[in-house]
Amino acid sequence: MSSEGAFFGHRLPGDVTPVDLERLLWMVVFLALAADIVTTFVGLRIGLSESNPAARGVIEGHGLAGMLALKAFAVGVGLLCRLLLEREYRPIVPAGLAVPWLAAAVLNVYTISSAL
Repeated sequence: MSSEGAFFGHRLPGDVTPVDLERLLWMVVFLALAADIVTTFVGLRIGLSESNPAARGVIEGHGLAGMLALKAFAVGVGLLCRLLLEREYRPIVPAGLAVPWLAAAVLNVYTISSAL
């Protein structure tokens, strides 16, 4: 059994192509990345702590520059992995970055609002 060509049996809504979807998802990635960074630093400013041990260490050691480098590394890994996929499956990469960063930003907003 092969999945080759399976994507073409399923159309995206409207005239959305995989390329259009991927472009949209990359925009969501950068919005989610910004939201996560801003809400993280707002939370830190009001006295909350970073729960991710890797991010906490980077922030404590290098501040905002470290956090930006950490996010850039994640995006870089995603871009490299993207090259391994066929064009129609590439939207999974930005989706895989955007979903956890959006979830983190939402959780940060909730935590900040609970602390105020």
